[in-house]
Amino acid sequence: MGIAVIEKIENHYRAHFERRLQHNVEEVWAWLTENEKLAKWFNELRVGDLSEGGFMRFDMQDGTFEELAITELKLYSVFQFSWWADTVRFELFPDSDGCKLVLIETIEKMTDHTPKDLAGWHVCLDVIEALMDGRTIERMEEWKKWYENYKQAVKNVTS
Repeated sequence: MGIAVIEKIENHYRAHFERRLQHNVEEVWAWLTENEKLAKWFNELRVGDLSEGGFMRFDMQDGTFEELAITELKLYSVFQFSWWADTVRFELFPDSDGCKLVLIETIEKMTDHTPKDLAGWHVCLDVIEALMDGRTIERMEEWKKWYENYKQAVKNVTS
């Protein structure tokens, strides 16, 4: 899988990830929105109220939780929620062999943490695909590799 396309657009940035999956949109949607499946690829994140205007719940790992607003929801098509000051958007496009999964993170301000998040999303998408295919991935090793790529990509777009 190639690195996400990262661009500066007006006064913010956008990271665009794509994955071609051999699974239908209903299966992929379940991995994005059902807490039992979500826990397998993003342990800190849960759906609190799956509706437009509902929320995601992020476990801060210190006994506290943050609620992230679900800002757009179209069944089997679009799932968008706030990611603190940023936005995370999943889009699903059916095709004859499964579907295309797109993740777009709209980033208000690049920080030292941004490449970590981008590498994290990259690996999350790889993990979803692996789990659906019955495989496993060594997450930390993959993350370390992609983190170096995303550090350079962020540097390229901000310099």
